[in-house]
Amino acid sequence: MNIWNIAVKEIKSSLREKRTFMFMLALPIILMLILGTALSNVFDETRTVDDMRLLYKSNWTNAQVSTGWNAFIEAIGKNGVEVVEAESGIDGHEEVRANRYTGYAVVGDEGIEFYGSSENAIGSNILAGMLTVFADRYSLASAAFQVDPETAAATLSATGQNNEFIRETTLNSNKKPGSIDYYAMAMTTMIGLYAMFNASYLFSRERTNKTAIRLMAAPVSKGAIFTGKVIGCTVINLFFVLAVFLFSKFVFKADWGSHYGMVILVLLTEVLLAVSLGLGISFLFKGEGVRAINNIFTQVASFAGGAYFPIDQSDGFFSLLSNLSPLHWVNTGLLQMIYTDNPTGAWFAIAMNVSIAMAFIIFSVITMRRREGAFV
Repeated sequence: MNIWNIAVKEIKSSLREKRTFMFMLALPIILMLILGTALSNVFDETRTVDDMRLLYKSNWTNAQVSTGWNAFIEAIGKNGVEVVEAESGIDGHEEVRANRYTGYAVVGDEGIEFYGSSENAIGSNILAGMLTVFADRYSLASAAFQVDPETAAATLSATGQNNEFIRETTLNSNKKPGSIDYYAMAMTTMIGLYAMFNASYLFSRERTNKTAIRLMAAPVSKGAIFTGKVIGCTVINLFFVLAVFLFSKFVFKADWGSHYGMVILVLLTEVLLAVSLGLGISFLFKGEGVRAINNIFTQVASFAGGAYFPIDQSDGFFSLLSNLSPLHWVNTGLLQMIYTDNPTGAWFAIAMNVSIAMAFIIFSVITMRRREGAFV
């Protein structure tokens, strides 16, 4: 009962602090709107490719392979590539350099030489990929002609029958986060980490408000006081996080997937981690040192964990920094669960959050028991 009363008292105290209340709710929503709108192009994977024109010169002596090549250029022509055979006296390299063609290919029995345009790198790479497919099939056919001519002829004829020179297969290929989706998640997890600030002053606030001595004189054990304060702080900060979560879902229409219970469990363990970190810092440092450590840690963890921009791949020191950020494993786990229905990353985030939280809570309990009188 004492634990419950202390927890309720902590929740009411937090709700009375209007500045904190507005900060924990307004900041993530405003950032969500600003970043989600300003950086929408970063998450737009739609790309347009300029018209692709392939100039070629052929030196075939093998009639069957020449037939296969004709079938090949007919097939890619149906897929939007304009294929032109170079007339005598035309310098293909100069045509590509003048950006009149996307690429120039010299094809013959010895292979294919391709020259791509730097002005249209995407189109050039696509043409190179198509020619590579044909070259691989041509090499197979050349070997087959020496063993089984009928098989070789079938291989070459298949080139003209199959228009899918590049095939892409993905899981849930259409389910990718947009800018609002990403920053809804990133700002929600970031504000969960900000629970450190509130937790850092759980006990020092009693001394500031001159209630520490009265609290210690009450017939309540230190353990009950500590547990009640931790529960109260966790509950009120989880309330802020869930408020932002619900606002982003129903107002901004952010995609949070369908595993809502798992999402809330990840967020709950993140808040518990942040509270335990704040407690540990409050017992390790004094005065302005607490505020400084909180500011540095939350900003570095937010930056390296993908709160302000997506972190896909990184190397060196930044990779190490990113992996040490709680937001990194929380955001990664949520993205995997929401967009691939894979809960592995979410369970990893939960395990990391709970493990580190327990370690800091145990440290805080041991430190508090060693101190006499006031808490801090």
